Amino acid sequence: MERSRLGVKSKGKIERRLRLTSKNLISILSFLFSREIHMKRDNLADRLLDAIDEKKNPSVVGLDPRLWRIPEHIKKESEEKTDNPFEAAGRAIVKFNEGIIDGISDIVPAVKPQIAFYEKYGFEGIKAFKKTINYAKEEDLIVIEDVKRNDIGSTAKAYASAHLGEVDMIDGEALSFDGDMVTVNPYLGYDGIKPFVDVCEEYGKGIFVLNKTSNPSSTELQDLVTEENKNIYEVMAELINEWGKDLVGERGYSSVGAVVGATYPEEAEKLREIMHNNLFLVPGYGSQGGTADDVIPCFNEDGYGAIVNSSRGIDYAYEKEPFSDRYGPEEFDEASRKAALVMKEDIMDSLERGDKVPENW
Repeated sequence: MERSRLGVKSKGKIERRLRLTSKNLISILSFLFSREIHMKRDNLADRLLDAIDEKKNPSVVGLDPRLWRIPEHIKKESEEKTDNPFEAAGRAIVKFNEGIIDGISDIVPAVKPQIAFYEKYGFEGIKAFKKTINYAKEEDLIVIEDVKRNDIGSTAKAYASAHLGEVDMIDGEALSFDGDMVTVNPYLGYDGIKPFVDVCEEYGKGIFVLNKTSNPSSTELQDLVTEENKNIYEVMAELINEWGKDLVGERGYSSVGAVVGATYPEEAEKLREIMHNNLFLVPGYGSQGGTADDVIPCFNEDGYGAIVNSSRGIDYAYEKEPFSDRYGPEEFDEASRKAALVMKEDIMDSLERGDKVPENW
């Protein structure tokens, strides 16, 4: 096709030149794209705080697709396009997530897809995960990948490169999942954290380290007391503070943050005293029992420092009151939008009562 268009009849030297030119063009484009990425690389904590300021809303919507709860019309439409049940599931997940993102993208600064709900559908689920990330970024949302990855050495570096940085290809490097932040498990110590911190520094990304999680059995390990009369979660907070000290941005917060559950407000208050400069990702609000008042200790006195997650309460708002009275399955996106607005108002009311509303809001 190329020879016909150029009027080239012979092979040999001209074909070799074409191949060389094509290769050079790819190299040049890769270089320019890499420069653009580097120009955009800044501190993730600053980016997240700017996004929170823009929306005046410190909340994040978790995208946890449960196929049995996705509206029937979406599943039916997906099944009509393929005979492969895994592909149909992936299509339904993407369609559902895009609807939610469309409904909430002007309200919240970030979304948090939990990879387990995608991985269980294999290759097609991972495709849906990646498509969800791409769509969210197209809508200028920060993407927090809830992947809870960890290992040591080259394996941890592979995880970090896959989700936050670039991976090696046959010719050069390329972005893979390209999330903005990931959740990580610190059980292996700094050997398992450093590769993520290195990638964060290079690519302007961030991590949230599990610290005091929202689940009831977290006390079995996280509340154990050391010889220094410190709880394990307090020791972990000191480590997180240390690990993130070189990634503090212009706004005073590190791109190495902590996961601190809304279901433990007293512990959160202690942790905030230890980690003044670390962002908190706060699960447990809503469906897990945490209230807006419970999350207030996660914020610093300036009204910053935390982003509160809700997943099921937003994703499936159309199923429950008061939203189910106004919105049916066909309007699931509108129900999610309304639920996100209610959450925003709920948190703002609590921030006002705690005298922690940021000055510029």
